[in-house]
Amino acid sequence: MTGALQLEPGMEPFPGYRLIQLLGQGGWGEVWKAERADETAWAIKFLPADGQLSAAQEIRALQAIRALHHPNLIGIEQIWCGEGSLGIVMELADGSLQDFYHVYQAECGSGITPDHLCFYLSQAAAALDFLNTRQHVAQGQRVAYRHCDVKPSNLLVRGNEVKVADFSLAVPQTATMGYHRRTGTLHYAAPEIFQGWLSDRSDQYALAVSYVQLRTGVLPFPDSPDHFDPKYVRPAPDLTGIPPAEGGILTRALAPVPQDRWPSCTELMRLLTAAINEPCLV
Repeated sequence: MTGALQLEPGMEPFPGYRLIQLLGQGGWGEVWKAERADETAWAIKFLPADGQLSAAQEIRALQAIRALHHPNLIGIEQIWCGEGSLGIVMELADGSLQDFYHVYQAECGSGITPDHLCFYLSQAAAALDFLNTRQHVAQGQRVAYRHCDVKPSNLLVRGNEVKVADFSLAVPQTATMGYHRRTGTLHYAAPEIFQGWLSDRSDQYALAVSYVQLRTGVLPFPDSPDHFDPKYVRPAPDLTGIPPAEGGILTRALAPVPQDRWPSCTELMRLLTAAINEPCLV
């Protein structure tokens, strides 16, 4: 159930799309596999619409992202609002990097191997840099988009491609740093978000946290509070299990001050890829 909408297989919550199977659910809503009249398969994410104003704001943000084209951004086909729910029709993926981590754990007893992890996250990095570059036009202004919720469950895999997904918190910015509401997933949030700021390198921070988690199975900040407390100060990251060559690179990506991080997500992943291939040269 999402909002006032009771979902079940066989339903057509949006004309032409028939629900087939529940793929996942949580506090954020539900994701269903659906089949269209032309027999193509899609994923539909249902989110609770908390009032008309909130729904309108989310739809505007999603429509803006929908207009952007990059091979590593999930394709959004349709967006609609009704019966207390926001529906987003998007490309159907094989799973998320969080799912892939669990497969590696079950079959190998370890996290995702570093070569595979760098292959996947380098694609995510390219998409995040595309979003975070001030090259998109919105309401007559040139803006960058901050994803604001980068984490393994929002990095989807479709074939050999990673697709960055879930743009419900994405926001446009015209500056490299600006005021922003405290939002996102606490374990991955950069220190500036706790202070009510958002930077052009906040997504890089979350990508680095995701790397550590997918590599080792452990988050680098186990003391994250259960809410956005402005008094909370991120400690030095716990990189136990990360080889030194990678650790130094990740430490900079997880720097408390945004300007001290790497210039881009792509640079972060380039260096990590070099470190796992020739650790003595990094």
